[in-house]
Amino acid sequence: MPPKSLILFAASEMYPFSKTGGLGDVMGSLPLSLHRQGCNVAVVTPLYGRLNTGDYPLHLLYSDCPVGYPWAPVTADIYLADFHGMPVYFIHRDEYFDRRFYYNTYKGDYFDNCERFIFFSRAVVELSRLLETPPAVIHASDWQTALVPAYLYFARMSDPTWRDTRTVLTIHNLAFQGRFSSRLFWTSGLPPHAWSLDGAEYFGDFNLLKAGIAYSDMVTTVSPSYAKEIRFSASCGCGLEGILTKRADRVQGILNGADYEVWDPRDDRYLPCCYGAREIDGKQTCKRELIAELGLSEELLDRPVLGFIGRLREQKGIDLLLEILPELMKLDVGVVVLGEGDMIYEEQCLAAMEDYLGRFSARVSYTEDLAHRIQAGCDIFLMPSRYEPCGLTQIYALRYGTPPVATAVGGLRDTIVPYPDEESTGFTFAEAEPAQFLEAVRQAVSVWEDRAAWAGLRKRAMDQEFSWDRAAREYLDVYRDLGAAV
Repeated sequence: MPPKSLILFAASEMYPFSKTGGLGDVMGSLPLSLHRQGCNVAVVTPLYGRLNTGDYPLHLLYSDCPVGYPWAPVTADIYLADFHGMPVYFIHRDEYFDRRFYYNTYKGDYFDNCERFIFFSRAVVELSRLLETPPAVIHASDWQTALVPAYLYFARMSDPTWRDTRTVLTIHNLAFQGRFSSRLFWTSGLPPHAWSLDGAEYFGDFNLLKAGIAYSDMVTTVSPSYAKEIRFSASCGCGLEGILTKRADRVQGILNGADYEVWDPRDDRYLPCCYGAREIDGKQTCKRELIAELGLSEELLDRPVLGFIGRLREQKGIDLLLEILPELMKLDVGVVVLGEGDMIYEEQCLAAMEDYLGRFSARVSYTEDLAHRIQAGCDIFLMPSRYEPCGLTQIYALRYGTPPVATAVGGLRDTIVPYPDEESTGFTFAEAEPAQFLEAVRQAVSVWEDRAAWAGLRKRAMDQEFSWDRAAREYLDVYRDLGAAV
C-alpha cells in the first residue's frame, strides 16, 4: 500500500524544541494528534541556536540545499529528528538562526527579520521539492511562514509539481503581521503583480501576513469568535479586516486544544502533589507549597490566591491588573504573576513585591515548571486580555480547578461559561477596563467564599474537555474540503 499523502506543517517554533508562546504549544500538539490518528504528517521549523533537542537527536539529511535568497548561491542544511514517530525537519543557516532569541531582543525586533523568514519560507518550498512526493497540504502559521502559500499560488501557474498541493494559513495573532519596507518585496521571489491592494502591498509596505491571507487556499484562526472579530471589529482586524472580509468564504475558526498529556493535574511531574476533580485535596497541598516557594504569607492558605501567567504587555492586560492591585489587596487576597515583556511592566511588578510584601509575588521570566505549579496552587486565574485569539492558559486553568476571570473576547468567550449560568466554569466581563475587571474579581472572590458553590463551579471547570483530537478532526475536514487526499 502506498504511503498516505503528506501534511507538512511550517512554523517558526515548535515545542519542545522552541517556544515563545501559544504557537509553539500548538505545533507540539496538533501535528502529533493528526499523526496519531493515522495521517502522514511532518513539521519543518528553523534550527535556532537555542534549541532543545536533547531527547531527539538530529541527523543531517541534506547539505547545501539551494534556496537562492538573498542571492543564488545561498543554501541551507536540513536536519531531521524523530518526534514520537513523526519527522521534524530543521532548516539551518547560522547567520539567520544562530541567535540567543528567536525574533527580537529587549531593544526590539531583529533588523533582518524579513530576510530571515523569506529565507525560511523559500527553504520550506525547496525542501518540499526534495520529498518523495509533494505534500498534499502545506499548513503555514503566522507571518513568519505566510509567504509559503503565496509562493505556491504563483508556482502552480507554471509548475505542475504543485498542481495538487493545497495551502492553509493559520493566524494565531493578527497583531503580528510581518510588515516591512517595500524594497524587500522586490527581492522576495514573488512576481511583480503580487504587489497590489489585493496582494502583498499594505500602505506602501510589504506585509507578509497579508500576502498569505490573499493567496492561501484557506485561512483559519484559532477560535470561532476570533474569526468573526477580525472581520467585523477594526480593533481586532488590525487593518486587515478588508482583505479578510473579501476572503470571508475562506476564513474559518477552529478552537485550539490542550495537550492533556502535559497539562493534567492528575499526572503532572512538576507538582508536589497530584489531584483531580474527584480527589481535590492535593490542590490545597499545591497551594501550600506554592506559597512557601514564592515567599507569600501563610495567612493566604485561608484566602484566595490569584494567578496571572502571560506576556507583560497591554494585550494581556497586565496594566489593568497593576491598576486595580491596591483594590485587590483590600479583598485580602494574594496575587502571583509569571511572565516577561515590556520593561515598564516588569519594573512595576518588581516594585509591587516591595509594596505588598507577602501578598504579591512576581517572577519576571517564564519557566514551564513554575507555570504548572501556579496553575495548581492558585484558586483563581486572571486573564484580562484586550483581545485573545484563543488562549491556552485559561484552558489549562480550567483543568487545574483554577476558574478564570477573563475578558469576554475571542477564545476566552468560546471556552468559559460565565457565572451565574448554572453550567458556569468561570467569570467574564465585557470590556477590558479596570472597573469591570475589578468587579468580576470581586464576584469570583465572593463565590469562592461560598465553599459549596465554589466546589460545584470548580468541578465543572475541571470536567471541561478541549482536546487536540477534536481540533485535528476539524482540520482534516478543512484539508479534505479543499480536495486534498489525506
